[in-house]
Amino acid sequence: MKVLKFPVVRITIWFIAGIITAYYSKINGTLGFVLLGLSCSVFAILFLKANKEYQTKPLFAIGLYSLFFCIGMTTTIVHNDTFQKNHYKNNSALFESVHTIQILLREKLKNTANNIRYIAEIKQIDHKETSGKILLNLKKEPLLKEFIPGTQLEIKEQLVLNFKPNNPDQFDYGNYLESKGIYAQIFAETSQLKINTEIKKNIWHYTSAFRNTIITNLTKSGFKKEELAVVVALILGQQQDISPEVLRDYQYAGAVHILSVSGLHVGFILLLITFLLKPLPKNRFGNLIRFVIILLSLWVFALIAGLAPSVVRSATMFSFLAIGMLLNRETNMYHTTLASLFLILLAEPLFLFDIGFQLSYIALFFILWLQPKLKTLWQPKNKIIIYFWDILTVSFAAQIGAFPLSIYYFHQFPGLFFVTNLVLIPCLSIIMALGVLLMILAYFDSAPQFLSQVVEFFITVMNSFIKWIASIESFVIKDIPLSFSLLIVCYLILFSWIIWAEKPTFGKAAFALSSVILFQGLFITTHWTEENKTEYIVFNISKKSVIAERIGKDITLFTNEHLSENGFEKKMIQSYVTAHFCTLKALKKLKNNYFFNNSKILIVDKSGIYNTSIPADILILRESPKINLERLFLTIKPKVVIADASNYKSYVAAWKRTCSNKKILFHSTYEKGFYKLD
Repeated sequence: MKVLKFPVVRITIWFIAGIITAYYSKINGTLGFVLLGLSCSVFAILFLKANKEYQTKPLFAIGLYSLFFCIGMTTTIVHNDTFQKNHYKNNSALFESVHTIQILLREKLKNTANNIRYIAEIKQIDHKETSGKILLNLKKEPLLKEFIPGTQLEIKEQLVLNFKPNNPDQFDYGNYLESKGIYAQIFAETSQLKINTEIKKNIWHYTSAFRNTIITNLTKSGFKKEELAVVVALILGQQQDISPEVLRDYQYAGAVHILSVSGLHVGFILLLITFLLKPLPKNRFGNLIRFVIILLSLWVFALIAGLAPSVVRSATMFSFLAIGMLLNRETNMYHTTLASLFLILLAEPLFLFDIGFQLSYIALFFILWLQPKLKTLWQPKNKIIIYFWDILTVSFAAQIGAFPLSIYYFHQFPGLFFVTNLVLIPCLSIIMALGVLLMILAYFDSAPQFLSQVVEFFITVMNSFIKWIASIESFVIKDIPLSFSLLIVCYLILFSWIIWAEKPTFGKAAFALSSVILFQGLFITTHWTEENKTEYIVFNISKKSVIAERIGKDITLFTNEHLSENGFEKKMIQSYVTAHFCTLKALKKLKNNYFFNNSKILIVDKSGIYNTSIPADILILRESPKINLERLFLTIKPKVVIADASNYKSYVAAWKRTCSNKKILFHSTYEKGFYKLD
């Protein structure tokens, strides 16, 4: 690949390596800056030496890459809020009791079944200046109205560190929040709040007010709720009101990227603004005005859309294109992509760990690299056919690039994605053009009824088509397992075979075949490892008892509960099954006695009936049995006592004290999550 020969590519790769190193190693700030100072000194010496000798040497390249590696590390350290001395995470005492916390609401998130959620900034704790972002969870109440960003609240409550996954191979939401710079949460009710009447009017307040005005005016005009939620996601970048059913349909149809504002949407904005500015003269003054208006339009749109990583990426890239248009120079898209990547990560290094950001860049890279090659496979003459052929090749290039990463994160593949894109992208062009106009007019409460009806009609047609595609579930391949090591080798296969196809040589063919052999070897090794594992797992599921026995790749699930097909419990268990390349072989009713790997397991339920003829190694308590635990210990003498989440918490607390007195290991899934015996 010629692109890899560009110095900027190698510099960016080492810069990213520094970010990853600092993020996962949690390197000390002092050490990071010492290394940066040393690398700067070494690079300066090598640079002066290279200038004197009028040539660059491998040692100079090593010094350059080391410098950018250290810049990547220190950038991550500086942008980590915990680097500030007054950050709440640096004071462990704040997590031990109730405090008076003053916060500023920054962003409204999607509500859960029980809570209204916000991202907030801490301003003071116990009247001492404190910094850091938190996730605020306010319990839903009938009379509770949602607050607007910029609202200042005083809460008397305790900070709670992000929860770790309570079940094996479950999505680590706590880690996800930390990648956003959020290390703690607050759970509160309205009775604990004091509301400051003064609204802090920052940029987040104004953009939220802009969106709310549009949504309110469109709602008044009779815009249907479901269609309004989709058009707000498409143009304003807000997905909070999209129903889970509609979101699932878009996922199954391979169109979920349409709901996340990205390059497709920002590109439409650029084309629209460029078209509207055509009357401006093409002289220096006219070009400057055109550039300023385009740049302002792109970043105002990015702000309104919430500055999501994919939006920032697109706005930055198209800003470089606008600069190229101003200077009347042809822009190298590889250089533009890498420059935007470098600048964004320099400003927000944690964007690197955002799934949408990763998918966005990998898809864009494959569109730039692979789409021109796919396009040459067939060269139709008809302009309409060319238009749809371009859509098809772009869709396949993006999907090929994003395929391994999508499987790794989501474990499913929508087989009809190309059909969806062939229909939706032309439809989306109309929706974006009319939708932007509708949003502007709606802000001034001047949107004509006819325009609203036209946009609503197109959204209804699009949703109906998506629903029809999603209903053909035989084309949605689900529960595809893929480990991180297999993900890396998948990309090795993709790159090696595409490079070989560009210009076949024996060396490239050997490398491509070696990558396939490596994948096969790793796949066989992974399967062999999983086939030789045995596990007994007590899951942590609220008000339910679910136990899994795994022998090799076969899992038997024991429960007396009904697990709905699309319910949380079934999905959570399926995550474990998929992650370990296993199969759910049987679903059985719970019994009171089990044997696993020479350990006897006794389960006592609410009936309080149990067999004490054989001493038990492990005692599992479920459904809050009314038993005398001390008396039970005289007969069965367990090594471990487990209380799952089907028990009352007051019972669990009493059992914990009893086990502590008897010096018996106690495991509550409420506190420690799932229990695994292997």
